[in-house]
Amino acid sequence: MKKILIANRGEIALRIMRTAREMGISTVAVFSDADREALFVRYADEAVNIGPAASAESYLRGDKIIAVAKKLKVDGIHPGYGFLSENADFARQLKKEGITLIGPSAEAMEVMGSKLAAKAAVKAYNIPLVPGTDEAVDDVEEAATIANEIGFPILVKASAGGGGKGMRVVERAEDFKEQMDRAVSEAISSFSDGAVFIERFVGSPRHIEIQILADAHGNIVYLFERECSIQRRHQKVIEEAPSAVLTEELRQEMGEAAVKVARACNYVGAGTVEFLLDESKNFYFLEMNTRLQVEHPVTEQITGIDLVREQINIARGEVLSFSQKDLSIKGHAFEVRVYAEDPLNNFLPDIGTLKTYKRPQGIGVRVDDGFEEGMTIPIHYDPMIAKLVTFGKDREEARLRMIRAIDEFEINGVSTTLSFCRFALQHPKFIEGDFDTNFVKDHFNPEFLQEFMDNEAQLAAILATMVFEEKKYVANSNEKSAVVTASKWKARKR
Repeated sequence: MKKILIANRGEIALRIMRTAREMGISTVAVFSDADREALFVRYADEAVNIGPAASAESYLRGDKIIAVAKKLKVDGIHPGYGFLSENADFARQLKKEGITLIGPSAEAMEVMGSKLAAKAAVKAYNIPLVPGTDEAVDDVEEAATIANEIGFPILVKASAGGGGKGMRVVERAEDFKEQMDRAVSEAISSFSDGAVFIERFVGSPRHIEIQILADAHGNIVYLFERECSIQRRHQKVIEEAPSAVLTEELRQEMGEAAVKVARACNYVGAGTVEFLLDESKNFYFLEMNTRLQVEHPVTEQITGIDLVREQINIARGEVLSFSQKDLSIKGHAFEVRVYAEDPLNNFLPDIGTLKTYKRPQGIGVRVDDGFEEGMTIPIHYDPMIAKLVTFGKDREEARLRMIRAIDEFEINGVSTTLSFCRFALQHPKFIEGDFDTNFVKDHFNPEFLQEFMDNEAQLAAILATMVFEEKKYVANSNEKSAVVTASKWKARKR
């Protein structure tokens, strides 16, 4: 594999290109009109414009991307995450054209892309599942009967769903019909698939995911877990590895379950198996993401494994160069997603120009981004500016290092989630590791954050005043000392 095309944009495109360059592989960027001046476009060895800013006319146009790949004679395509990364039709077309997808097979994507198909596949491997239906339901009366048998509260979920779309929590039987109709309608509008299923609602779960790697020779390893419970709108904001609550025994049990999930769909490549962990530390299979995850850097930090390098090696047909016994957890890592969003306004996007953009530095700090000062955050794509990652010998060192890094991250021109992340990292429940996916609902509101920020500003002003007064005192003391010293010198000279 001498040349690869990255069918993505922003920080993930740049991150993939850096590993490719280390491996001596040349890279091709494809970009939209909105990304003409982007860093990943400048970094690539070759770059081709594939259309207007809208994703549907550029980054989601598999036909255009394949045409570029054929013209430039690339050996493989890395899809990153999002866009075409879990598109089975795109994977199938690449295979037909003789271009290697740096990712799993179309068949694995299809099985794990449907929550119902995924449940059916893993059931044969005795993977714990949340009690619920095994098949899609569309008859409201039948669904209501099933819901009563499972017991309220229940969760209605779109089979093809993601990001919280097509999902409804139903607390009472009398609300069921209305909520199911809404879930089906949203599923159709979001995924063109109205299939829904029903399962028991786990009220206060932690979101734990296991990173796996599988080669084409039957070898599968798990690279431990990531804790992803700090979320807003069912989307992650802060991740860490390892989790603060897993025992070694539970970690092994969940890791081995993740390996079985990969075997259930003949998986090849890097993937992530997601679980819910309830208050009693029972875990249940949630879904499998058949791609690289946004939060993969925290796994890289605690294992020393470059996941993109491994993806490329696996796509080349190589055997994994390590086994499960070779892997161990070293230290602790956090990742905060720096979104151009306003936490004081319900995390609404706040698109604008980066008037100031200065990254934090120092030991144990990593920034994956695709922007620089003066650039504008495009309105057409996800508003993530950067991923800020810190690493330490233990959880507390990594946490304190993250707070320091957030303080050093200077961004002006747009509101960001940095203030919320700092608030969360300093919350007593977070420090204790005593939190779940309801953290935002239970412990955060804009008034809390505003008060927190006002207190921080007041403290900073007090400290600045103290420092100023101390410097003035030292200066006055030095001045007096100098006068006395001069006077004594003159006296001695006489």
